Amino acid sequence: MENKRIYISSVLLCLLFVSNSLIAQKGKKEDVETITAEANREVPPAYRISEMPKIIDTVIKHRETSYSLLALKYNTTISVDTIQAANIKLKDKLPQLYNTYVRLGIGYPVMPLADVYYNNGRSRNYFYGGSLNHLSGFNKIKNYASGNFDRTKIRLYGGLRKESWSADGELTGNFRGLHYYGVRDKEVAKDTIRQRYNEMGFKAGFASHKKDSANLNYKIDFTYLNFSDRKPKEDSLSKWHSRENYVDFAPKLWYKWGKETFGLDLGVKYNGYRYGIADSSLSAIDSGLTINNTIVNLKPHATTYAFNNKLKATVGFNMVYDAGIVNKFRIYPVVEVKYNLLNDLFIPYLNIGGGLKQNSFHTMSYENEFILSNQQLRNESNTIRIEAGIRGTISNKIGFNASIEFGNYKDKLLFVTDTLYAVDRNKFRAIYDTANIAKIEGSIFYQLNEKIKLDLIGRYYSYSFKNEIFAWNLPTTQFIFRGSYNLYDKFLLALNFNLEGGRKAKVFEAGEKTVEEEGQYAKSLGFIYDIDLHFEYRYNTRISVFLDLNNVAANRYNRWLNYPVYGFQVMGGFTFRF
Repeated sequence: MENKRIYISSVLLCLLFVSNSLIAQKGKKEDVETITAEANREVPPAYRISEMPKIIDTVIKHRETSYSLLALKYNTTISVDTIQAANIKLKDKLPQLYNTYVRLGIGYPVMPLADVYYNNGRSRNYFYGGSLNHLSGFNKIKNYASGNFDRTKIRLYGGLRKESWSADGELTGNFRGLHYYGVRDKEVAKDTIRQRYNEMGFKAGFASHKKDSANLNYKIDFTYLNFSDRKPKEDSLSKWHSRENYVDFAPKLWYKWGKETFGLDLGVKYNGYRYGIADSSLSAIDSGLTINNTIVNLKPHATTYAFNNKLKATVGFNMVYDAGIVNKFRIYPVVEVKYNLLNDLFIPYLNIGGGLKQNSFHTMSYENEFILSNQQLRNESNTIRIEAGIRGTISNKIGFNASIEFGNYKDKLLFVTDTLYAVDRNKFRAIYDTANIAKIEGSIFYQLNEKIKLDLIGRYYSYSFKNEIFAWNLPTTQFIFRGSYNLYDKFLLALNFNLEGGRKAKVFEAGEKTVEEEGQYAKSLGFIYDIDLHFEYRYNTRISVFLDLNNVAANRYNRWLNYPVYGFQVMGGFTFRF
């Protein structure tokens, strides 16, 4: 209001001034009259406006526009064009698969050979088949007893394959006959040195194959084996021989979650060994023996991948309970690491582990078939095993592997000649000792498609035993060379060369070529150098002929003490498919 009053007063003063000026101008023509007077005029006091200036703007509110939805329906038509089926022509047709393969041969010294294989052919849902293998030899080794032998193996198998599961089974029979010919007497009666191993068993397995990683997969394997050696002819002594019943139940579980796979392996192994009649004896040194050996293990582990799947690592531990012989609980580490460098050119790896090996009369007979029927059985504990190495490829044709390994073993199995039961010292018994074993291994291979294949392997062993001065019958050096050449798929040539050195056998008295250390006597078994050649001519895809030359150097080396091998051998025959 005050501002408005000042504004109106100013306007009135201006009008008064203009009117007086106009009157004065009119009066110039007349006499000018000046009036002077005194008067009091009050001027109101001035004050500062306290409010700050501000802009007052007018906001115009826009009207909101709305659009109503219109329900529109468009009729569409779909037409499917027919696509002509593509014709695929394979450049190389799949080779014809024959159901039966037969290999027959005869050798010198007299050695008949027969191998027969049968399978059902290609099928996505099932498979079945069988095989029969036989090899026997009739040969007289100079200055030794009869060394005749025969080996026959029968196998029947079958199974089903489905998308989410699979099942398989197998029946086996393995029959081996031999003679304890390690006697320097050609007149020894064959029946007194004859031995026969009979083995029959079956295997069954079931596994799930669920592809979804959120599912738990599993596998269950079951094995049963009955094993025995030759029965005495006398009915009263029919039980005085060795027999075993072996059972292995091994379920496995695994679950994949992202890049990790978690697994759990379980196992129960039972081996019941019997010799003679328990709590009875034939003589002061020959008593009945019963050993029930059970091993229970639980192995949790996990596998992971990292660095774009270049690193693979498996870690876990294996808990084992020896419930049959010593009643002891053991834990072994499980560590496996490998890393892929430069796209498989170099793969360094590290393995740390161990385990408990169940020794049985059955497994011993395959390692050394000239053993006594009366054996003491112990489980071999590999308390720690460390292996480090690197493998890789130099080119697309050449690869290599180099490693170093160290292990500590308790109750390491060794074989020595028996002087108690075997008067002629032509049989072996098992002994056990604690050992540290180191191994250095290197290998290189070359492969040019399917035309040329070459392998060279070299190993060096170092042994340190607690009680024994040497690792009886085990080599310190070993070299293996294998090569094959395929010419136009018509002519095939193969070469195998094996060299072993440093083997020593334990003897119990001083003699020729024996050494003595710490009251023990050892005899060198010499070098094993064995060269085998194989030639084959393929008349067509169904018929071929072959010629095998074994032990070309004719070296009658001793595989075991007083057990020289056959000399030069020739085997010829043919194969056919139908």
